[in-house]
Amino acid sequence: MSNVQDAIVNAKDKLPNVTPTPPGFHPEASVHELKSRLLWGEPGLSIIDVRDHDAYNQCRIRGAMNMPMDRLPGGAEFSLQKDRDIYVYGANSGDTSQAVQMLREAGFRRVAELKGGLEAWREIDGPLEGVDSMDDPGPDAYNVFARLQAFNEEKAKEKRMK
Repeated sequence: MSNVQDAIVNAKDKLPNVTPTPPGFHPEASVHELKSRLLWGEPGLSIIDVRDHDAYNQCRIRGAMNMPMDRLPGGAEFSLQKDRDIYVYGANSGDTSQAVQMLREAGFRRVAELKGGLEAWREIDGPLEGVDSMDDPGPDAYNVFARLQAFNEEKAKEKRMK
């Protein structure tokens, strides 16, 4: 990340919560950060699940793309821009780190390890999809005011955890 981008991210993280702003990008991202960005409605990110196809079909973070380790980095180079924000999770932290390293070596500049992976995502009730998940988005899923409230609640939780 450039010095200017670092300064912007640091400034955003320190701003008072007068007007909600999405969290900045960090190379090691918490599940709260990703969930906040999704609640904010940011379209400029991708989530990559590097587990095998069967595990992906059973349960995954809603909206995640399946790109098993043996398809990296070629699959990403074919379908993603090099400057896109990418969040990666695997079956364990070792797989996640290895996949992130492969993508960075292939020239992807904004790749984040999703700390805790799918288990941490489940702990914060992040939206899931797949055979094993029966996730209902709820009645307020398309209500902008409710989404902003949920975003602010997630930011407050994240601040308490720091």
